[in-house]
Amino acid sequence: MKKIICSITMLMLLTACGEKTMDKADLVLLNGKIVTMDNNNPEGEAIAVKGDKILAVGSTDDIEKYIDDSTKVIDLDGKFAMPGFIESHAHFMGLGESKMNLDLTHAKNWDEVIEEVAKAAENSLPGLWILGRGWHQEKFDPKPEPNVEGYPVHNELSRAVPNNPVILEHASGHALFANAKAMELAGINNSTPNPDGGRIVRDSLDNAIGVFEENAEDLIYNVYMEYRKKLSAEKLRSEYVKQIELASQECLSKGITSFTDAGEPFEIIDLMRELSDSNKIPVRLYVMINDSPKNLKAKLKDYKIIGEADNHLTVRSIKLYVDGALGSRGAWMLEPYSDLPDYYGSNVTPLNKLKEAAELADNNGFQVCIHAIGDRGNREVLNLYENIFNEHPDKKDLRWRIEHAQNITLEDIPRFAKLGVIASMQTCHCTSDAVFVIERMGEERAKAEAYVWRKLLDSGALICNGTDAPVEDVNPIPNFYSAVTRKTSGSTAFFPEEKMTRIEALKSYTINGAYASFEENIKGSLTPGKLADIVVLSNDLLNCPEDEIRNTKVIYTIVGGKILFSTDGKQ
Repeated sequence: MKKIICSITMLMLLTACGEKTMDKADLVLLNGKIVTMDNNNPEGEAIAVKGDKILAVGSTDDIEKYIDDSTKVIDLDGKFAMPGFIESHAHFMGLGESKMNLDLTHAKNWDEVIEEVAKAAENSLPGLWILGRGWHQEKFDPKPEPNVEGYPVHNELSRAVPNNPVILEHASGHALFANAKAMELAGINNSTPNPDGGRIVRDSLDNAIGVFEENAEDLIYNVYMEYRKKLSAEKLRSEYVKQIELASQECLSKGITSFTDAGEPFEIIDLMRELSDSNKIPVRLYVMINDSPKNLKAKLKDYKIIGEADNHLTVRSIKLYVDGALGSRGAWMLEPYSDLPDYYGSNVTPLNKLKEAAELADNNGFQVCIHAIGDRGNREVLNLYENIFNEHPDKKDLRWRIEHAQNITLEDIPRFAKLGVIASMQTCHCTSDAVFVIERMGEERAKAEAYVWRKLLDSGALICNGTDAPVEDVNPIPNFYSAVTRKTSGSTAFFPEEKMTRIEALKSYTINGAYASFEENIKGSLTPGKLADIVVLSNDLLNCPEDEIRNTKVIYTIVGGKILFSTDGKQ
């Protein structure tokens, strides 16, 4: 009798073990080209998902074993699947806000900008602010007349819109255009001094033309923020929630499952935390804190958030700025601008203040992410990082980052790998900026140090990729195209010897992005046990003809095993 009982018990245990090893999937993708970004199992035909995790990747025959009557099965019919895109540097709230304000990215000239703003004013009450973004003086055809340093002068816009203050943010985000009404409210006159790290662009008679660069933007924005303080808390909250909704929808439609938000104040992080905990933000957010030094000192220690809301919110880094942008000549350069002699750009945050903030972050276990575009800016940040690393040799795996890293001298390129500094770059900036880079820097300097992906990769540096949206379109596909071709809108390639291979570009948008946010153990590759964040595309990005890359469409975006976007609208 004891033998019979023992045998029955063993049979039950074996059956239970057998059932456990043969878990049935909630979702299965079959008959596809699966690129996993996992070196141990680089490709497959099918993938099984259980809950929010990947269960298995293999051949279609292998994965069919995980199907039962409750499994949702999708036949990919040969389509390309890969880990969801990880946007490694963009502005989540800014992306949402851009969907609510004037989009000037497609304006061909200054006349079109004025026309768009005038239309908006017709539908606005006098006194209401009109906001827009995306203009770039170097892309206007014809060039505006009159102009100062290529920038348009405000007079014509001010005549067209006399009763509404106007703020039109430059495509780079590092300059703005204000009309006469906005400048009047800000008290701008011929004697208004340039603030530290900023410049009011003036004509030969010292009249402000309407353009405010870098820290000078605050002269206008401070007045606008005073206006916003008069709005009710409910009104402000509803605007922020709408921005989050619009940004989430845009990301999912473009195959983005994770988004590194390059700087939000504590107030917005509180809202993101509330909405994430309520399952109201479908995209996974990795948020850098960008707030005043006073607030950082008071609050930073209480804001380390890792993997909250089922890995939908992580906060463990701070965002700082050493300089501005190349397009607005705010990038801090070692040599003067070729098209503006004796001007070297702007150091927007004093180096001693950067060091104070970086040490505060280090003492509280936070990653540091510093915006640096000019070669002087990059060198100073590398020097700062190296000094702090040397002062704290016991601290390892810090993964501090330089955001943009656009212009780097030959002697500074190897320092990224040597110091373990991540180059957080946006490959679309190269092809978007190509129309003015040589004008700003000269051909020899541009060839040696502008957007030097190949040199960085060959030196052993890690690059993560993004778009800096809303500076550029958040869509990863044209960004990937820029990475592997360096082609501008025409067929000309901007120093093509620096382009990435296709697999390098995919890594920069997946596993490298996960590493840059300390999350390579849970995402960035289609590995069993990792989060089931998957994008299905119409083209094989590794093998399709080069010109077909740009035509690639998102078929499915899957976050945590749930289909959150599909071209047919079914989920």
